Amino acid sequence: MSPNASWQQIVASSLDWDQAHTKLDDALKGLPPSDRGRRPDGAPHSVWQLLEHIRIAQHDLLDFCVNENYKHEIEWPEGYWPRDPAPPTGSSWDECIAAISADREGLAHLTTDGSVDLTSKIPHGTGQTYLRTILVAVDHTAYHLGQIVTVRRLLGAWPPE
Repeated sequence: MSPNASWQQIVASSLDWDQAHTKLDDALKGLPPSDRGRRPDGAPHSVWQLLEHIRIAQHDLLDFCVNENYKHEIEWPEGYWPRDPAPPTGSSWDECIAAISADREGLAHLTTDGSVDLTSKIPHGTGQTYLRTILVAVDHTAYHLGQIVTVRRLLGAWPPE
């Protein structure tokens, strides 16, 4: 990050930085497929459930920002969490990671492209600003990223090799 970076560039970079903690991709690196759907004793979620929850929530936040016809249709909280602890198919894991990356890029683009005043209210919202919603995405992912690391530690699958 350049010392002359705009605040928008700084916010956009926070969607995937590793300044205070590991990046999502690094937190997932080397996790054996057999551990993706395992819940450690006493843990409410597997790494898969946490990862898919990040995807669902981040996609919803991006959709809220960019879709003028947005309607909140996901039931809270059940609709934001997969029921099954394991990915439903062999390709679901990679597809989830790709979707998280694409939506993260969408949020970063929205943050830096100048198409909206980030401090303005989202027209179809209830008072939320674009900036607030982007920061919710940053905070939400960071929170669950910490849980992914904890689950991996409890599974004996941390640090990544």
